Amino acid sequence: MAAAAGDGTVKPLQSAMKLANGAIELDAGNRPREAYTEYLRSIHYISQVLLEEVETTKEAGETMPPDTSKMLKLAQQCLERAQSTAAKLGKTRLKPAMPAAAPNPQPAGRHRRVYSDEGGKLSPFLPPEIFQKLQGAESRSSKKELTPLEEASLQNQKLKAAYEARMARLDPSQAMQKTSLTLSLQRQMMENLVIAKAREETLQRKMEERRLRLQEAANRRFCSQVALTPEEREQRALYAAILEYEQDHDWPKYWKAKLKRSPGDLSLVTSLLSHLLSLPDHPIVQLLRRLQCAVYSTLYPAVSRAAAPAPGCCPLTPNPGSRRLRPSQSLHCMLSPCEPSTAPWPQDSPPTPPLHPHPTGPPSPVGDIASGLPDKDSSFEDLEQFLGTSEWQGRAQGHGGQPEPQLQQLKSAVEDIHNAIADRLLSLTLLAFEGLNTAASKDRCLACIEEPFFSPLWPLLLALYRSVHQAREAALSRSMELYRNAPPTAIGIPTKLLPKDPEAKGTYPYCAAAQELGLLVLESCPQKKLECIVRTLRVICVCAEDYCPTSEATPQAGPQPIAAAAIGADDLLPILSFVVLRSGLPQLVSECAALEEFIHEGYLIGEEGYCLTSLQSALSYVELLPRGGLAKQ
Repeated sequence: MAAAAGDGTVKPLQSAMKLANGAIELDAGNRPREAYTEYLRSIHYISQVLLEEVETTKEAGETMPPDTSKMLKLAQQCLERAQSTAAKLGKTRLKPAMPAAAPNPQPAGRHRRVYSDEGGKLSPFLPPEIFQKLQGAESRSSKKELTPLEEASLQNQKLKAAYEARMARLDPSQAMQKTSLTLSLQRQMMENLVIAKAREETLQRKMEERRLRLQEAANRRFCSQVALTPEEREQRALYAAILEYEQDHDWPKYWKAKLKRSPGDLSLVTSLLSHLLSLPDHPIVQLLRRLQCAVYSTLYPAVSRAAAPAPGCCPLTPNPGSRRLRPSQSLHCMLSPCEPSTAPWPQDSPPTPPLHPHPTGPPSPVGDIASGLPDKDSSFEDLEQFLGTSEWQGRAQGHGGQPEPQLQQLKSAVEDIHNAIADRLLSLTLLAFEGLNTAASKDRCLACIEEPFFSPLWPLLLALYRSVHQAREAALSRSMELYRNAPPTAIGIPTKLLPKDPEAKGTYPYCAAAQELGLLVLESCPQKKLECIVRTLRVICVCAEDYCPTSEATPQAGPQPIAAAAIGADDLLPILSFVVLRSGLPQLVSECAALEEFIHEGYLIGEEGYCLTSLQSALSYVELLPRGGLAKQ
């Protein structure tokens, strides 16, 4: 990414995102035919890039690049929108021949579903019972050994088939031989069943003896002078199941031996957890599926109740004239209705007219907006004092308080998730593999467990966060719409940190950083989202170094993280605010709130925490941008 920002080249994923953004801009501008063409062009470009990657990796013998899954997801999203646009074109063609009719109310479905951004369509958030069945399907489909009686039944079926084939070849006059074959078949089938039954009884007896022996071992591990809590009893039963699993599989002892030989090798921890979580029949994975279903069952009714917007609030669903992708798969994951387009606008180009221009054609409000902005020195040198002013408090009161039930449901869901990951899954993993019981290994285990745990839950969790932070997202969206064409200097970026020739590359300043920040919504794991934020700030620094030599910058005194090494915090915050405005993602408020809750505290005191705090400060500043220009429009 550093190279991409420095030498002008762009990653294929960023180019694909740019093509998709252009198609979305055309779609939002009620130009379905051009949008349909751009969606197809985006899919074609992604296909070409992936084919080239396949040929390259095949020749070099390498693994698939990490962006491949994101490219495939983006192609799927473009295909869905192309299908929706094609359907719209078909309806537009038939519309003159069809009389206008009032829409009939649709009958209520069997399950309560959450409204999505597709103009009132039902979202793909599955009911909890369906989600539970899908989560358990993988475990049930795993290969299972046949019992002795099942093996005997298969053998008897084969004997019967051979008997019928031989009987078909005999003449009607050979009655004696037919009788002999029938008696022989009955005898063999009976012997198979008797032997199988004896084997199964012996096997059950041995399994019961082993179970009792392993249960005693688990009891010794959890021995206590006081009565065990329900959680401890569950953990003891799961530990006994793990011991039983290890009796039937050899791979755990091999990994334990590797951990004993290399106790500080974190790559070994990653490989172990990756292998463990790929086995659906392991007790730890089965516990993870059950906990996911429990959290999903908590989130689903909360999001369902929050789907209907309160009177006077900006709804989460757009008006029927605009189409959005589904919340769990959208390019921008449940975009707000009033957010601006994410297509790039060249800096210092002729100002585009407002979204709702006056009939007499008033001048562009960009100049008025720039004049209404606070001075850069007064707005960023002491951001904490700025955020603590009465203006912030008044606007927060103007947005209205969040409904108490939603806050309580969110707190309950957050507690359940923390309990599931740290108190239950991590504890059971450390019981199964004692070599992981070090501080560094625990952190790596948490990172490995979080990704599969959050993947199916994040869209629903984010929907609940967005309903709670609805007012802040609406304020951020209004600022993005109002300042969409504001020049970088109006946001407080000094001219020395801007390109000398802004029109040379045909993009606005810090475009690569805005594109990198847009990739955050494609991830479903908190750790990867945080890494995306860190990369965004690093790209900002690379762009700043490209626009302005390091000797001309104003670095802060004292040690700084990598993201702020080239420029000071007073310069970083306005640049990051400009990147936030150009990203067109109001849900960054909810994303950052969720990351602050679920990111391990060890990351919050390092570079990652600095980057997350900087982004939250920039979001707060953008929310509080003056509304003077909005009244003039």
